[in-house]
Amino acid sequence: MKKTIVVLPGDGIGPEVTQAAVSILKECGAGFGHTFDLVEAPLGGAAIDAAGAPLPKDTLDACRRADAVLLGAVGGPKWDSQPVGKRPESGLLELRQSLDLYVNVRPVRVREALRGVSPLRPERLGKLDLEIVRELAGGMYFGARGSERTGGQERAWDTESYNTTEIERIARFAFARAQARSQKLTSVDKANVLASSMLWRRTVTSLAASYPAVSLGHMYVDNAAMQLVLNPPQFDVVLTSNMFGDILSDGAAALVGSIGLIPSASYGNSAPLFEPIHGSAPQLAGKDVANPIGAILSVAMMLRDTFGLSAEADLIERSLDHVLAAGYRTPDLAQMGSRTVGTKEFTEVLCQGMRLSREHAERDGSRV
Repeated sequence: MKKTIVVLPGDGIGPEVTQAAVSILKECGAGFGHTFDLVEAPLGGAAIDAAGAPLPKDTLDACRRADAVLLGAVGGPKWDSQPVGKRPESGLLELRQSLDLYVNVRPVRVREALRGVSPLRPERLGKLDLEIVRELAGGMYFGARGSERTGGQERAWDTESYNTTEIERIARFAFARAQARSQKLTSVDKANVLASSMLWRRTVTSLAASYPAVSLGHMYVDNAAMQLVLNPPQFDVVLTSNMFGDILSDGAAALVGSIGLIPSASYGNSAPLFEPIHGSAPQLAGKDVANPIGAILSVAMMLRDTFGLSAEADLIERSLDHVLAAGYRTPDLAQMGSRTVGTKEFTEVLCQGMRLSREHAERDGSRV
């Protein structure tokens, strides 16, 4: 198989975690005979420094031509003085909008070797395995905004806005996702206060008849945040808006030990985009301490869901679990008795594990 993947390292720890993910991609390519043409391009603060804009035209054009896009992270205090619309994060928002990426899937699953890292007791954590399906192209992040100064006072506003079509397309994706899993969907909104959430709930409810096998429940976002802590195994697929999904997924990530563990995939009508959900963490940049697992699992999602390479994705995940079970940890996951290593060493150990697993399978004549 031959595929073109645009790599957007971005800012802060973005280049370090994407380099780790690229190493895993190369290991899969060498081991399974695939050719991954990796094209690096600037985005975010790095693009502001290099080209004067957070999303240069050449970067966008390359993404439009790609089979998939791999992103690190964007942002940092260096660019905080930039106005809204010119900051590094605006480049990412523009990229999502330009590629018409309206679905963001964030899987949150506890890995057995890391149960002790969770802040929850094991009996409360249970067999946590959920997906947050976040609407990505609408809501407050893309609504009308502005500010004004009158009479010595400054006022600013951001508008939460959705239409029926925007809600229907993300809801259909979430219903199909739930149908393929445990047939349970929880839609999260704030319909007791917000007009946009009232429309959200009516629209999602009206679609339920088309998916009779799926059990649909509704939950207010404040209660959902509480329930994630009190009883996380009750959730399977969670459907929610752009801002609510952004917040809830970070909270859910804490349940399994670190935001550095969580991958994501964004889908729409062009090349899908894969990225860890963590930020750029500029305070960690260049110290070889960043957790690359979210970026690595994002690559596994790319291989399985976009390229149909399930064996390769399974090898990554199985090898990762073996490495964690052997006690290797980046500093954010360190426990008593674990072996704390840097980003580079963790990636090297994982690549070695993948190689050994594949060689053993070939020697035994079994599937990888």
